[in-house]
Amino acid sequence: MLWIVACVALLSGVEAESEKAVPANTVIVAVGEPGEPQYEQMFAEWAARWREATAKSDSKCVEIGLTPREADSKADRDILQATLAELAKDPPQTLWIVLIGHGTFDGKKAKFNLRGADITAADLAERLAPLSCRVAIVNCASASGPFLQQLTGENRAVITSTQSGFEHNFARFGGYLSKAIGDAAGDLDKDGQTSLLEAWLAAAKQTQEYYDSDSRLATEHSLLDDNGDGKGTPADWFRGIHIIKTSKDAALPDGTLANQFILTPSDAKSALPEELRQQRDELERKLAELRQQKETLAEEEYLQQLEAILIPLAKLYQSAEAKD
Repeated sequence: MLWIVACVALLSGVEAESEKAVPANTVIVAVGEPGEPQYEQMFAEWAARWREATAKSDSKCVEIGLTPREADSKADRDILQATLAELAKDPPQTLWIVLIGHGTFDGKKAKFNLRGADITAADLAERLAPLSCRVAIVNCASASGPFLQQLTGENRAVITSTQSGFEHNFARFGGYLSKAIGDAAGDLDKDGQTSLLEAWLAAAKQTQEYYDSDSRLATEHSLLDDNGDGKGTPADWFRGIHIIKTSKDAALPDGTLANQFILTPSDAKSALPEELRQQRDELERKLAELRQQKETLAEEEYLQQLEAILIPLAKLYQSAEAKD
């Protein structure tokens, strides 16, 4: 068992410097039609928090829906679609799309309510298809659940405020998430930075606490999907950053990819080079798969496979630290 202690010690020694660091992000924050003045101010505050979190790293923030519209100006949907088309020509390494506002669902189509023409989940899926980078899509609107099934895919993390299109009351989840994404208090694994997974877990918990505080009936239940199956996982399936339930099909559990999305690294200089980041992501994926299989493996076999993942992972961080 000494090799386990050695690996853990080796990992802990470099974790604060390198783990979870990611290349630059492009963050699109699209603010929808507020409908009422109280929501206009609220949504602007939520967007400002995303802007502030983005500014803490070498990232680009594109805001849509916040400036006054002129009579002859482009519709916000056209601006969003044009922005995605430009990014498809020269994609960033990581793209975040944050939708702040209201949503609707008529039983067939889910829409995000922009100023002017709305955008459907199918529209957004079509515009994202040419993009080769990894993408996080965060829909903070009511009735956003159907976006998860239509936007799920490889190398994508999708978060919705609701679990279905029929949860159509105003969604507060987006406000809590906008606070959590740049808040070090959400750092569950104590590596000095808050991942998308950690921010989502914090926001989902705070949303539920809001409803529990006055015995209100919860009208929103956020979901996360990042394994491509389109089913989504609720926050109460997690303890810390690890899922505690096993899906019937034994698929890789949601959460592994979302935990690799970092908007504000603890130290921009400690970011892993792209090649090492890809190796790190693959090793973490194998580790998640191994944890899923633990109950079906003999202890010796499990430990051997664990060693085969942890030692290369530790060497990877050593290599990154030596280049700094």
